Amino acid sequence: MVRAARSREAATSDVPGRSRSTGRAGSSRWERDITGSLVWASLLVVLALWVSNGGVQDLAGPRADAVIALGRVTGLLASDLMLVQVLLMARIPWLERAWGQDGLAAWHRIVGFVSVNGMVLHIVLITVGYSMAGDSTVVSEFVSMVLDYPGMLLALAGTLLLIMVAVTSVRRARRRLRYESWHLLHLYAYLGTGLALPHQLWTGADFLASQAATLFWWSLWGLTAASVLVWRIGLPLVRTLRHRLVVERVVAEAPGVFSVYLTGRRLDRLPVRAGQFFVWRFLDGPGWSRGHPYSLSAAPDGRSLRITVQDVGDGSSRVARMAPGTRAMIEGPYGRLHGGVRTRRKATLMGAGIGIAPLVALLEDLDNDRGELTVIYRVGEESSAPLRAEIDRLAAAKGARVAVVAGHRIRGRDSWLPESAAHLTDAQALQQLVPDIAEHDVFLCGGSGWMEAARRAALEAQVRASSIHLERFSW
Repeated sequence: MVRAARSREAATSDVPGRSRSTGRAGSSRWERDITGSLVWASLLVVLALWVSNGGVQDLAGPRADAVIALGRVTGLLASDLMLVQVLLMARIPWLERAWGQDGLAAWHRIVGFVSVNGMVLHIVLITVGYSMAGDSTVVSEFVSMVLDYPGMLLALAGTLLLIMVAVTSVRRARRRLRYESWHLLHLYAYLGTGLALPHQLWTGADFLASQAATLFWWSLWGLTAASVLVWRIGLPLVRTLRHRLVVERVVAEAPGVFSVYLTGRRLDRLPVRAGQFFVWRFLDGPGWSRGHPYSLSAAPDGRSLRITVQDVGDGSSRVARMAPGTRAMIEGPYGRLHGGVRTRRKATLMGAGIGIAPLVALLEDLDNDRGELTVIYRVGEESSAPLRAEIDRLAAAKGARVAVVAGHRIRGRDSWLPESAAHLTDAQALQQLVPDIAEHDVFLCGGSGWMEAARRAALEAQVRASSIHLERFSW
């Protein structure tokens, strides 16, 4: 059912012991524009180097030379994009701040598919071109290139690994794989990228044609390697060793839902905001190396951290069995689901199921006047809603309004509403719960399909696109 939003007036004092988020971050549009400009600039440099090395003249020459020239340029562009996709997921702080993890992951997937297809096209064109020039069959030319050219066998192995990663990243394939299996397979992309380097440096004429070309490619490779080493490996290790997080206790919140409380050292110096997430690795036995993204479900107070996890897979099912004292490795914090991205004073926090976890932390953290915050909690059954009591307590203390939207989803309709609200459009229901929703920032967290339906409803209710904030954890 849908219940009208109600004001909580029972208490007026703030919840003690927690920090407050009052600052507002400016638009990240210029940071995104810089990112896009840098990517396009790198592609233009690649094309310019190819042209300076006789690429256009070769296109106008004999047919074999033209095919080889096309193979060269597709390979160069694919190599550039291959490094771009690694940089997109290298956890570079300003990229994270501008795009958020879900935005970077979406572009990483697109760039990855384009680069892999470009690499395959490069192999086909080069093989066909050389077979035409040498008057040999395509198969014999391919075998000869792989066996006789320096670094080609490694490059072939790298390409096959990248194809495997691309295939397993297709939506239908991802649905058939456990997250843990997909994550392990996806790491082979780094190996595949690395195996291509010897071939490019040993036999790639365009890489060695001039000092400018050599400097460009070595700089791009060096920047990519340094970014991975610093942000994906170095910084997580430093933060893990510095803060020494350990499990203090595990508390059952609802059937299949558990909160993990962690303590550590110098947590007041950990640069995390309410609503953000870490990639967690708990050192409790086999499988510890596979990281899982869990958001903070309480605002950081400098003394402890809390995450709330639902038992939906191998990694999350281990949470209930973790013993106090279990050490944790962290990677992060990540995400733009925090108060710093706000564009409006008023805010509506919409969460579905366990997606309410980061919004509870955000509710605790946001510094608003009474009546400026609304929480919409979408659950299957109201009686088993995780963290419900805490939401009510925080809402009462802050004068926030709470609306519980309970019931089974509407059949045959892509909606954020339950069956009992099927007579309303998604936007009508949102406006009924929050009449001034157009004046709000809207924070969303839940399943991808549910969030997309809620996002569309907010847009239809005249909420500005720049005022809608969400974090997708789909893989």
